[in-house]
Amino acid sequence: MKPWTFTLKKSPRAISEKLQSELGSIGGFVFNANTEKNDSVTFKIRKRMLYVWYMAFQNWTVVKGELLKNDDENVTNVAITFRQHFFIKLIVSIHIILVLGFLIAIISGINTNVNMYLLGGTLLALCIVLWIALQRKFKKDTQKYVALITKIFET
Repeated sequence: MKPWTFTLKKSPRAISEKLQSELGSIGGFVFNANTEKNDSVTFKIRKRMLYVWYMAFQNWTVVKGELLKNDDENVTNVAITFRQHFFIKLIVSIHIILVLGFLIAIISGINTNVNMYLLGGTLLALCIVLWIALQRKFKKDTQKYVALITKIFET
């Protein structure tokens, strides 16, 4: 996904502080900001996982942003990207590797049992359904984050 870019008429530190205070008042978010450079601030936002059983319902989108000070006085360029969490990428990768393992075993003739065909086909169908569901959820979560960030910056 291409970055979401816009400009604000505030300093990068003021924008970072506003994000941190607003997300802190909402609760449930992890906000990490890096202000090592004088002209820019980088930040990361994600939902906090409180309990293990929330993994299936959790927002798996990670927001990475950069606040760059412009040449003009108190004008900041904001660039935000949305990515899927590492664990989601890991889950999909493991399913793909398992499906490829079943295909290699079937093609090479190591195991041509009917159960192997059923297990491989079921795993392939599960992987496709999981991929489609994750893409829909990612798009929906991205829209929620865009609405939340827009609401924070409008006030």
